[in-house]
Amino acid sequence: MLINYKKVNIYQDDNIILKDVDFNADEGQFIYIIGKVGSGKSSLLKTMYCELDVYEDEAEQAEVLGRDLLRLKRKLIPALRREMGIIFQDFQLLHDRTVGQNLDFVLKATGMKIRKDREHRIEEVLEKVGMSEKKNCRPSELSGGEQQRIAIARALLNQPKIIIADEPTGNLDPETANHIVKLLKDITQTGTTVVMSTHNIGMLNKYPGIVYLCENGGIKEVKEKNEK
Repeated sequence: MLINYKKVNIYQDDNIILKDVDFNADEGQFIYIIGKVGSGKSSLLKTMYCELDVYEDEAEQAEVLGRDLLRLKRKLIPALRREMGIIFQDFQLLHDRTVGQNLDFVLKATGMKIRKDREHRIEEVLEKVGMSEKKNCRPSELSGGEQQRIAIARALLNQPKIIIADEPTGNLDPETANHIVKLLKDITQTGTTVVMSTHNIGMLNKYPGIVYLCENGGIKEVKEKNEK
């Protein structure tokens, strides 16, 4: 089990956002988290990469990639994040660097020292997302969909076991959003798990997966959404 939450209460400051969360993710799964704005989707994702804390007296169990989040020391959080890919709605690319330099920055920061190895890995991930020809472009020269593809390439650099995608299609037109969700779905065929929050309900039938619904301060698996 890559993620295992049992009876987890999730807080923003002193306000409880989600109560008694039961959530599981295993290898190669494609998981949607849906719900209205403010229902807790992003807060749940943030606990998985320790942007939000999970408190020991507010959870029965909270494990991600073999780590017990209830007892995880802060100095160990970077190592956990290196086993994940995190994708945001606003891309978060460095605009003063080319695509290749953006990716190289991440590989250097995560300890890949040999330049030739970094260049090879950059070529691999750009090919995977269909963006090899954009290596020397700056983000400002790319469309929103192209920038999100680069963000996905960045998330793939360290061969993550889990990709966490927070509204990755939120700023994209429907056709581009379709390409991005298909790309994320295809990534699960390699064994990587994708956990994605979305408002784009139309994708649920087109690219079936496990669906969790956040509403009324809780979360539940909604099986009928992916059985059609």
